[in-house]
Amino acid sequence: MPLKDWLAALVIVCAWGINFVVIKLALDEIPPLLLGALRFTFVAFPAILFVKRPQLPWRIIVLYGLTISFGQFVFLFTAMYVGMPAGLASLVLQSQAFFTVLIAALLLGEGVYRHNILGMGVAVLGLVFIQQGATGGSMTLLGFVLTLLAALSWASGNIVAKVAGKVDMLGLVIWGALIPPIPFLAMSWALEGPQAIQESLSQITYVGVAAVTYLALVATVIGYVLWGRLLTRHPASKVAPLTLLVPVIGLVSAAWLLGEQLQAVQWLGGAIVMLGLIINVFGPRFMLRLRTILRA
Repeated sequence: MPLKDWLAALVIVCAWGINFVVIKLALDEIPPLLLGALRFTFVAFPAILFVKRPQLPWRIIVLYGLTISFGQFVFLFTAMYVGMPAGLASLVLQSQAFFTVLIAALLLGEGVYRHNILGMGVAVLGLVFIQQGATGGSMTLLGFVLTLLAALSWASGNIVAKVAGKVDMLGLVIWGALIPPIPFLAMSWALEGPQAIQESLSQITYVGVAAVTYLALVATVIGYVLWGRLLTRHPASKVAPLTLLVPVIGLVSAAWLLGEQLQAVQWLGGAIVMLGLIINVFGPRFMLRLRTILRA
């Protein structure tokens, strides 16, 4: 890739890795469902006045908004609100790669190969180790399960985007952001209550404002637009592995900025999950190289 694309990739990885720390800071002032409503309101407006709607049926735009935007973040924000550490959330969320493979196989008839199965098995083992730390106080079981559901929602959104084909990513991100605010706000009104909404908005500090701005503009608009452009310019095999760096940034930034401390079993589980992700992404190359060595 040219230097400008490597710099774009670096921006994406850092933006998405630090994103989890920013979510934690935002949740100190804003309830999770209200945070979701604010995030996607500021993604959609005023940008929707200047960005053309992508040439897609409305059902695709609605499905994209309900899965990769609403579904993913209603679960992720709630998970982190009830005790999922930012660093671990950045790691467990990457299980979306395996969910994407499984859903594509079930709905689109895509093949599941030996390296996919091996990678999934290794990652599941790692998730079991991470879950074992839920009783140690650094993570709740509910937060862990909700993060997995967030990963499943992200994977479902990936399938929607795949079905949509080549599309203007900026348009899809902006117009897809029209969908989440209303269900987020309705759930916030019903579950968090109008008093909590009023108090959060009236007492919000510059930290909360900066956090919402970051989540809307940096993590969502800049991150997903740059990501979409990289995918259109380069093979997915070159671009997809870059997401493996997101949990690295997430874990380091959470430890540095939030002082999060993980148990040894969780570090072990994280390492095993990363190994599973690496096998899933690089498995074909390893298999090809191994066959070449054996034939030599």
